[in-house]
Amino acid sequence: MHRTLGFKERRYIEELRILTKSTAIDCIIDDQFDRVIYVIKKGDMGMAIGKHGDNIRKMQRVLGKRIEMVEEASEPESFIANIFKPVEVGGLKKDETTGKRDVIIRKKADLGIAIGKGGANIEKARILSRRCFGIDIGEIVVEKEPERDEHERMQRT
Repeated sequence: MHRTLGFKERRYIEELRILTKSTAIDCIIDDQFDRVIYVIKKGDMGMAIGKHGDNIRKMQRVLGKRIEMVEEASEPESFIANIFKPVEVGGLKKDETTGKRDVIIRKKADLGIAIGKGGANIEKARILSRRCFGIDIGEIVVEKEPERDEHERMQRT
């Protein structure tokens, strides 16, 4: 997918390279949530974060914005799983009515984390998946648990 970077985005990528010695392949300035989202080259994520998150804190001080990083991936499913980390993503499912892809998460307890404060995480996923793969993200859906038989349910109670 073809992406265009403006002067400010290129400057932020260069700033990241100078401060962390890691490579960002894309940068999005998200004014709605006052943050900068970097897509980090595969394998450079540890270097970009730094020991105990020191590099992220350093970047936040320099740029005066919240910094978020996502590791690139060649497959859309892997990339979306990287966006939602530490939430365990079960995959993508196409919604036949809207044509968008719903993100399936494995645990209901992770739903709040996946959505994020004020919808920040789901919005990050929508921006990045559209920009990198041309995919529109719809909703976050909790994976259905397999039905247990009556005997097994009675033993647990």
